[in-house]
Amino acid sequence: MPCLIVLPEPLDHPNRNEPKMSALTPEIAKAKATALNLAAIQAIIGSAAPIAISTGGLAGFMLLGADKSLATAPAAGFSVGIALGALPAAFAVSMLGRRGGFTVGAGMTGLGGLVACLALIYSSFWIFALGLLLIGVGGAFVQQYRFAAADASPPEFKPKAISWVLFGGVFTAILGPQIVILSKDLFAPFTFAGAYAGVVVLAILGALLISVLKAPDPVSEAAKASELPPRSRKEIIRQPVYAVGLICAVGSYTLMTFLMTGAPIAMVAAGCTQEQAFLGISWHVLAMYAPSFFTGSLIVKFGRERIIIVGLLILLITAFVGLHGETLWHFWAALILLGLGWNFAFIGSTAMVADSYRPSEKGTAQGFHDAVLFGLVAFASLMSGVVFNAGGWHTQNFIVFPVIALCLAALFTLSILQKRSAIAKTV
Repeated sequence: MPCLIVLPEPLDHPNRNEPKMSALTPEIAKAKATALNLAAIQAIIGSAAPIAISTGGLAGFMLLGADKSLATAPAAGFSVGIALGALPAAFAVSMLGRRGGFTVGAGMTGLGGLVACLALIYSSFWIFALGLLLIGVGGAFVQQYRFAAADASPPEFKPKAISWVLFGGVFTAILGPQIVILSKDLFAPFTFAGAYAGVVVLAILGALLISVLKAPDPVSEAAKASELPPRSRKEIIRQPVYAVGLICAVGSYTLMTFLMTGAPIAMVAAGCTQEQAFLGISWHVLAMYAPSFFTGSLIVKFGRERIIIVGLLILLITAFVGLHGETLWHFWAALILLGLGWNFAFIGSTAMVADSYRPSEKGTAQGFHDAVLFGLVAFASLMSGVVFNAGGWHTQNFIVFPVIALCLAALFTLSILQKRSAIAKTV
């Protein structure tokens, strides 16, 4: 008997009953220009992420001795860096402005690339992990790009602004792995050192783009004067919409990182070449960001919750593919589905969180969100190597099921709370 899945109705969807954008107003034109600028910067500096992800585990594997269980520790260091840098990045952007703050982030990315390059030349595992941690700190500023685009946009354009910025990741899917393939033997016999020299170049190019960034503040002085005072962090995170958005963001991102970090090692262990592993990551990152061109429009049309659920279901299919076999095509198909599921679930979750705080609360709300998110992503990245070493690729895929169940339970709980709130308002 066929199974019918009933998706919850997003009762508080912010775009429901609002007129569609029919004219290019000055406000929307500025928001589009800002989103495009940030997308270009994302494409350049964001390319450091697939370089760290695709080589972190393999380089760690080469640098370690007989015990390979900590092979993914450098890749985990990248995620730890994002977690540690989340609150400082939000503070720096708030104090120095977007241009100044993002320039600091580009500098951290370049410094991390230099440290990682030297660590590979001198065969130092933990210094290499430190280099990836510094690249991760720079990545925390990259994570601010999507919020900067949302904050610079009117409500009806926010989901699209987030999508446009993440669409810049399409170019990182091509640029990052290609840099690895073309430069991994540049400083032979020190494999991958050339790729991290490439990270330094990316940081310099990104800083040049940031120097001409124009990101207008979306909140007018009159609006600031009439705005309600900021709430405490506890009040913000206790909102059901914020909490569920964070849960779904954490669930989708940790699963994506957990499988993506382990995939190159699993592919090489299954007999695939390093180049095939790099191309698999390239296809994966492309699938992560290419749908961003229309994900925002889908959120506007169908609501955040529906798109998140679709993304979570695609992640379930990813696990089924991963459990079915370990040929090249199984790995590539799983990685593509993993990227697509992440795109829908994460952009929908980000849009949910972005609608849950006041402009005066953005530093607190965004910083806490990314600190929690990437702290758990770092844990998932580290555990990827541990779980693979202990139970293999199949065990990694089995872990997907309970995490997705938790996210779906949170969404349905939110739906029930929204329905009760709507009923209470009508009484």
